Amino acid sequence: MHLLPVLLLCILATVGRADWRVALPGWKYEFPRDHGNHPEFKTEWWYFSGNLTAEDGRAFGYQLTFFRQGVMPVDADIIPLSRFVTSSVKLAHFAISDISSERFRFFQKLSRGAYGEAGFDRDSKLAWIEDWSCVLGDDGVFRIRANADDVGLELTLKPAKPLVIHGRDGVSQKSEGQGRASHYYSFTRLSSEGLLRVGDQRFAMSGSSWFDHEWATNQLAANQVGWDWLGLQLDDGSDLMLIHFRTKNGEPDPNSSGTFVDARGLATPLSSSDFSFDPMETWVSDQTKAKYPIGWQIVIPRLNLRLEVGSALKDQELRLKPVAYWEGSVRANGTTSQGEVKGSGYLEMTGYAEAMAEIRAQPEGH
Repeated sequence: MHLLPVLLLCILATVGRADWRVALPGWKYEFPRDHGNHPEFKTEWWYFSGNLTAEDGRAFGYQLTFFRQGVMPVDADIIPLSRFVTSSVKLAHFAISDISSERFRFFQKLSRGAYGEAGFDRDSKLAWIEDWSCVLGDDGVFRIRANADDVGLELTLKPAKPLVIHGRDGVSQKSEGQGRASHYYSFTRLSSEGLLRVGDQRFAMSGSSWFDHEWATNQLAANQVGWDWLGLQLDDGSDLMLIHFRTKNGEPDPNSSGTFVDARGLATPLSSSDFSFDPMETWVSDQTKAKYPIGWQIVIPRLNLRLEVGSALKDQELRLKPVAYWEGSVRANGTTSQGEVKGSGYLEMTGYAEAMAEIRAQPEGH
């Protein structure tokens, strides 16, 4: 999309009278309603990631994320001049980590959705942008697909556990202040089967995926530069989500949090005082010069859990416009009170190439 229409949309966002809704305690989740779009909030994403194995043992990771970035509240006082005046920009990111061949591919789509080529909540489609899509069937099964250049992915994702709501009282707090939070839930373990195309090769794939859905308006505070998010599936049947916020002075933010999900699906909220999240290994991007901690040591004393997490590939940096970030497949080894444990998952690191300004908290009254 050209720069001029983007600037026009940003200008129009200042015209309307209405304000964006913010995430406040007391949200009552309802499904399937809350699987869909929440246009009264400024930012929203539907995020899929997972680790897959081909029949010949070849290992892959994938990420497919659909974003909605609001530019104008849905009830703003403005007369639509044409179909090009839209309340939101639609974006999507798609990446394949070919772990066995040590190759990383990433792609991006951006659209106004002026002619229906992108959007949300149409029949069974939760989100789509051209031929990339996420569909939720009446059977509760997700079906996702994406095609770009020499790679394509089609997966069927069946929940292996009930969904988990993160945070407390309906909100996942991100920084100090009322409304500086999100509404956030996950399916932490989805049985995954489908097809992957790489060049002229076709692979029948199976494995496990993770789905996050999050919507908010204000999140990061002025002293926060980014976050490190980790979603792990351990071989004892448990799952772990941690989000570690970083401040300008390099210190962890007290609003860092997490959720531990046991093998039965029982969720335990974690506060910043419950865990340590310490870097062990770094990698420097040749392209952006960002220095990413791609190895971490995690200790959660109350769970008797100690883990070392490392990247399956060092270079899993998505060098996109307008942002670059690291998002990739990881492996974990460690111990619990029951003995040794291994696992795999995904790690996202933002704010290393540049600060994440787009989701910073707005001044009061805006």
